[in-house]
Amino acid sequence: MMTSVKTPTTAARRRAAGRVIGFLALCFGACLFIFPFYYMVVGALQAEPDPGISGAFPNPNELSFTNFHSINERVLLLRALFNSVVYTAGVIGGTLIIGILAGYALSRLRWRGRSLVFNLVLLTLIVPFQLLMIPMYVLIVRGWGLADSYLGMILPFLVNSTAVFIFRQFFMQLPEDMLDAARVDGAGELRILTRIVLPLSRPAILTAALITFIGPWNEFLWPFLVTKKAEMQPLAVALANYISAVAASTANPFGAILAGAVVLAVPPAVLFVIFQRYFVESETSTSLKE
Repeated sequence: MMTSVKTPTTAARRRAAGRVIGFLALCFGACLFIFPFYYMVVGALQAEPDPGISGAFPNPNELSFTNFHSINERVLLLRALFNSVVYTAGVIGGTLIIGILAGYALSRLRWRGRSLVFNLVLLTLIVPFQLLMIPMYVLIVRGWGLADSYLGMILPFLVNSTAVFIFRQFFMQLPEDMLDAARVDGAGELRILTRIVLPLSRPAILTAALITFIGPWNEFLWPFLVTKKAEMQPLAVALANYISAVAASTANPFGAILAGAVVLAVPPAVLFVIFQRYFVESETSTSLKE
């Protein structure tokens, strides 16, 4: 008795070949995106500069932390890193508080002009920050005297329209019956927000915090205008001053600059890897239409 052997059809072979080619293309694209970051880390760990292709694959015995020590001696790396952490944490804290309150008011409270206010919030997304920089500098630095202070750096970034939009879209998806039941039980809006809405909003909070983190952490122009004392400058400003004034006098300026870039780039990358799942979940949910 003979048994028939099923052979894969032409369509099945094509689908399998397409999946293999797609996988290889994705791997190639991933390598292209990862290679600059890898090269930055390797260059920061090389005691002797090697800008050629061979410098991307050095001998492990030749790697050291000499460049990190060199830049730390010139720009007070730990102090600049501390300033960046304080500056970024202040912006994130203010952005989350204002964004949550504004998002809840624009999504769950009924009041005249709500749609107009929300449209104005979206309109601010197309206004370049550089257009507002001069009047803010006159107001904050000359009017309020907040130069060389954390508050002077933080104030212009406390309101983030993107965070307001994220919270508003997330709160719109919460069941209205659940909030109405809390109101029937006598709960006020602030109690509903803190006891019911916020515990359910962890993906939106993490996404807004991550998006907000990238801005002030990499911000250069505004802190550069506000801070004149070296001990108050965040890491991005300190590195820019180092590149323009001091880097040429070091034994390996290329490696020292890359070492500072590694210190600046690693925290956002680590945070994104840790919270990527929540970031994708919230981005998917906020993209839904009302």
